[in-house]
Formats: sequence, structure tokens, C-alpha cells
Amino acid sequence: MKKSIAIVMGGYSSEHDISITSGTVVYKFLDKEKYMPYRVLISREKWIALDDNNQEYIINKNDFSFNKGKSKIIFDCVFNAIHGAPGENGMLLSYFSLLNLPHTSANFYQMALTFNKRDTLSVLKSYKIKTATSFYLNKGDVIDIKQIVEKVGLPCFVKPNNAGSSYGISKAYTLEEVKIGIQTAYKEDDEILIESFLDGKEVSVGVIQYKGETKVLPITEIVSENDFFDYEAKYLGKSEEITPARLTKEEREIIEKTALKVYEILNMSGFSRSEYILVNGIPHFLEMNTVPGLTEESILPKQAKEAGISLADLFDNAIEGCFKKENY
Repeated sequence: MKKSIAIVMGGYSSEHDISITSGTVVYKFLDKEKYMPYRVLISREKWIALDDNNQEYIINKNDFSFNKGKSKIIFDCVFNAIHGAPGENGMLLSYFSLLNLPHTSANFYQMALTFNKRDTLSVLKSYKIKTATSFYLNKGDVIDIKQIVEKVGLPCFVKPNNAGSSYGISKAYTLEEVKIGIQTAYKEDDEILIESFLDGKEVSVGVIQYKGETKVLPITEIVSENDFFDYEAKYLGKSEEITPARLTKEEREIIEKTALKVYEILNMSGFSRSEYILVNGIPHFLEMNTVPGLTEESILPKQAKEAGISLADLFDNAIEGCFKKENY
């Protein structure tokens, strides 16, 4: 009997539409001879399941099921394709944990931890992982721009602490631009992370669990046409993403070793894609995405393809792996 799979997509953040694109690709490539997939659109207004004919069914939040005619559809597994809240920050995963419902992501605590850039950096620094110099702000804090710049220098990056797809991020060259950047970032989040500029090669590293083993995928080099890898660079073709990255053997090995160590330190499972800046041969960790883009043009699927893993195989492996996890 086919297993019923909920491909959750949408969400509550600025990444809602991007998530639907990712989830739709998962739906397209999932083996329908093996699974009965349903697209589940999550929004603040409603949770609905869509069948092959785009017929809508209201999700019963008591047990994450829905009625289809005289049948009650109970899902065997959830494929998490929600970028941002509530799929990537642990909220939805804690709900699935309460229902004892398998899902393709790490458990809710790891998801919450890695979604919070500040907390992730704090953990990794204690393990001697190199990072940029950081300054933190919470909404309502007294802002002393000169004090911030004295610590992180110029130029610097101003980021929302809990957001993805480069929403709300700016690069500041002056005190005034730092001030404007903080105002922009606060539109996305109540917590701000301000980081020093790292001058080096930017790379993106996918680490996944594949066939029971943790696997570092071929590394991607990011060459942005813009001043940094912002939203336009990520989604509007304003960057060159080179896979495999142009690295020496020594550079590749130290990045792979660092990426694997970070994945294990954070007790991750499922998909991850992390960004690093290579400074004088040393990888400096920026952030981790635990629900990375999953379209055919997204970085992690391209890395998987370079490793000989098709989208169908990548998605099938994620679902099969979720049934083997001891906890959710």
C-alpha cells in the first residue's frame, strides 16, 4: 500500500512563495508509484491539502489529517519544504513530534537552534569554529552606532537574526548606512546580528544523510554580481554558482572537514546547506539553512546532481530516512 506523504509548503514568512516553488518541485519528482503525495499549503489563514486535481481539503489540526469523501487521510510522513517560520524554526516540527509523525527534517530543537543565527554562532564558537566578529541587538536596545563599528569595523553586514533568503540584509560602509541597515533588518525580525566583513571566497556546502551515512556534497563557489549574495543574487540570476568550486585540494578538504564537524556539533539530520567565507585558507562559518531551496536550479540539488544523485533519488532518500529516525 502506498504511503501518504504531506509535502508542507508556504509558511508565515517572506519566503512563503519561494517555499511553494520548492514544495511543488518535490511533488513533481516524488515517485507516485511508491507514494501518495499531497501538497499541504500552510498559511496563517488556513491549512489545506491539495490532491492531483487541485481539490482543496481542510487539514484537521488535531491530528494533521483530512477527510476525502468517506475516507480519512492520515499521513505516514511529512516532507518539510517550508523555508522560514514555522517549518524551519522548529515550531511545526514540535507539533509533528507531539503527534509522533515522522518528518524529513532534524528534530525541533536543532531546527530552532540553527534558525537562530546568534545562538548557532555561540555554540560553534565554543568548538573553535571560526566566524566573523559579531554584535547583537534586540528591539528596544539603546543603539550606539560608534560602539558597534568599533567592534565589527566597516564595511559590515546587518542581518535579521531569524530570517532567510537574504531578506532584510544590508552591507554598510558608513555609520549612517549601519543605522539604515538596522531599521531595515528590524522590519524582518526583533533581533539583529551585525557582523564584520570577511574578505575571501564564499562557498556553500550541502551536507545530507544519504543511505544511512552523512555525506558532504560537492562544494559550490558563489560569485555575486552584486555587492554580496543578496536576494537578487540568489533568485534573480545576479550571481554565478560554480559547482564544483574552484578550490585547491587542501582548501576543499578543510572545508569538507569543517562542514562535517559543524553538522555533527549541531546534531543535525536531514538536509543542510551552510555558507562559509574562506579567509587565508580557513573556513569561517556564516549560517546554516536546514530547509534549503529544492528547485532544479537551487544550490543543494545542483550539488546532489554533481554527486550523481537525482532529484527523485534525493527526495526518496529523505522520506525513507525519516522512517528510520528514533525521534522527531
